[in-house]
Amino acid sequence: MAQKEWIESESEVDLEEPEFYKVIMWNDDYTTMDFVVEVLSDIFHKSYEEAVEIMLAIHEKGKGVCGTYTYEIAETKVHQTLKRARANEFPLRVTMEKE
Repeated sequence: MAQKEWIESESEVDLEEPEFYKVIMWNDDYTTMDFVVEVLSDIFHKSYEEAVEIMLAIHEKGKGVCGTYTYEIAETKVHQTLKRARANEFPLRVTMEKE
């Protein structure tokens, strides 16, 4: 059986940092605070205390950041949130913006 030779090569790979996006939830007059806390816990994996804090920021300031993620993850979380909101007949608005 022939012995395998390992060839070492020196090559530099330039890895760029991924771009990050903030997922933003906007206040409205119809979506319940309990539903917002539930979504923040289930989809964004926030503790109950964090979810309440973000929900209150949304309520008091008109919007709040749910988290910062790479593009694909942020997009997925926006879609999951909107799907759940529509299934529960809430007009919740969720967007993402480049950090």
